Amino acid sequence: MLDTLRSGAKSWISKLLIGLLVISFAIWGISGDLLNVGGDQVATVGDRKISIVDFDNAYRRELDTIGRNIGRPLSTVEGASLGIPAQVLGRMIAEAALNETAESYNIGVSDQELVRLIQEAPAFQAPGGGFDRAQLARVLQANGLTEDAFVAERRLLEERRQIADAISGGLATPAAMLEAFNQHANEERSVDYVEFGADQAGDIPAPTDSELATYFEANKDTFRAPEYRKVALLSLTPERLARPDEVSEDDVRQEYQASGDRFGEPERRRILQLPLPDAAAVEAVRTALSEGKTFDDILAERGLTETQVELGNMARTDLLDPAIAEAAFSLAEGQTSDIVEGRLTSVLLKVAEITEAHQSPVEEVAPELRKEIALRQAQREVLDLHDEIEDARAGGATLQEVAERFSLTLDTPAAFDSAGKDEAGNAVELPDANDLISDVFESDVGIEADMLQLGRDGFLWFEVREVVPARDRTLDEVRQQVVDAWTAQQRTERLDALASSIVEEVRGGKSLQDVATERGLTVASASGIKRNGANGPLPASAIPAVFSGPVGTLGSAAREGDRRLVFRVTGASAPAFFREAGEIAALDQRLAEALQNSIIGQYVGEREARLGVSVNQANINRVLGQGGS
Repeated sequence: MLDTLRSGAKSWISKLLIGLLVISFAIWGISGDLLNVGGDQVATVGDRKISIVDFDNAYRRELDTIGRNIGRPLSTVEGASLGIPAQVLGRMIAEAALNETAESYNIGVSDQELVRLIQEAPAFQAPGGGFDRAQLARVLQANGLTEDAFVAERRLLEERRQIADAISGGLATPAAMLEAFNQHANEERSVDYVEFGADQAGDIPAPTDSELATYFEANKDTFRAPEYRKVALLSLTPERLARPDEVSEDDVRQEYQASGDRFGEPERRRILQLPLPDAAAVEAVRTALSEGKTFDDILAERGLTETQVELGNMARTDLLDPAIAEAAFSLAEGQTSDIVEGRLTSVLLKVAEITEAHQSPVEEVAPELRKEIALRQAQREVLDLHDEIEDARAGGATLQEVAERFSLTLDTPAAFDSAGKDEAGNAVELPDANDLISDVFESDVGIEADMLQLGRDGFLWFEVREVVPARDRTLDEVRQQVVDAWTAQQRTERLDALASSIVEEVRGGKSLQDVATERGLTVASASGIKRNGANGPLPASAIPAVFSGPVGTLGSAAREGDRRLVFRVTGASAPAFFREAGEIAALDQRLAEALQNSIIGQYVGEREARLGVSVNQANINRVLGQGGS
């Protein structure tokens, strides 16, 4: 989740949206935390101070919110690595600038209006409608706010809203801008194209020694050996400590007896059930039974087959109606019941087949039970042994000494790089512990590393025993890799040249069909292509070129697996534009909000510049636990 946040925040669209959100929260959100309650401050906006306590509270509330969304707590240092403190402080500075502006303009909100706004807030409504004071109290408690502090913050919010409404209220998206966005998103194009691959590149002769040496020297970094590290690993898990052979026969039998039906199959019966929905149906079946008719006879009279009335191969617990279950499991195989009065309807039953109950003997399941008992015992040992190992390490014991003292196995896998691969490029089998490889490469020889969690119940310690530095490989070491890379480059160059040649021939007046026929290729067509979305046979790399010019535009694109594609745009259709249409109306709203926030952002920036903003980085670092300035 955090990797997604980091990567997503790098795009210009994300940066724009984050900027607008910060501005938006400054106007429409409730951060409060702006009344300087004394002491140090992290920032000053005009005469208004943002205290270190208020910033700390706001930052931790933001971390709590994000933590709930990602399903785990977020530390202050971790939040700082994601840039959250800057967002929180930026929002608070913007709020402070607007609050200062509202005060200078003598903007206010009456008590009666403030009460009405709070009571009508959706967050404080009872399930059946109307203001719920208890709900208000719960929300304030969850956010660590007193009622007085909340009312004061809400008053500031409404004052900021008045400024925002005066600046940008009612601003609509210009029709030309909205139509351009709609055109960009929904324009469709059709193309004719040819596709070819490695076969069209022909046979590529082996490189000469001179060619290979020249290529290797020019690309030596590509073949450079990365840094490798050798480690010792001490894994402590229930699986490693479990001793199934030491589990006694008595323990196995007690576990077996306590397992109930776990190792058995209950009796099952293939049941046929004829529903009798009313009194007339009940009476008709009762008469038929008295006349000696069988279940099959009764089915035939009603034009039914066994398949239509079969419930399936049922255990007693599968039948939800107790009366029907009791009747069905009291019959012999092939026997028909009397009329059974169920909870919902009366039925006639027949047991077509009986599968007897089966219980696996203890001897058959003993190995599984021994393993389970041993693992359960080992889970308790793990915690005790964990504490003893940590005490030994605190006393300066190496992992080798710890392993010998507690009769544990010390693993020494092959040296691996930062991708977890050995010098031959094969994946090294390592314990499945989060951050093991990254922690190994952040550590060094002689440094005691932190313990890692291993699965749900285990622990892992490691020591870096040797660092094998990165180095340049010789050509002889990687000759085959160099040959393969050189060959791939030659093939790429030939395919690119062929694609360019086809484009130039079509541009020179030949038809794409004629050029394709000369080369033994087939022309295909694709339509309904949009800038965003699934575009059938065209790779994503081709889409920008498809929309780069008018009908007749020529271009080429690469596809994975040494495939190339040359296309010609054969048609373009502009999307219909109706401002009130659902998708366009939603886009209209989003753009209008973005424009409004942009204008508000410019205003806030001007106010901050005019009022003056100073930031105390040392106090911010105190909140983040980083120390220093």
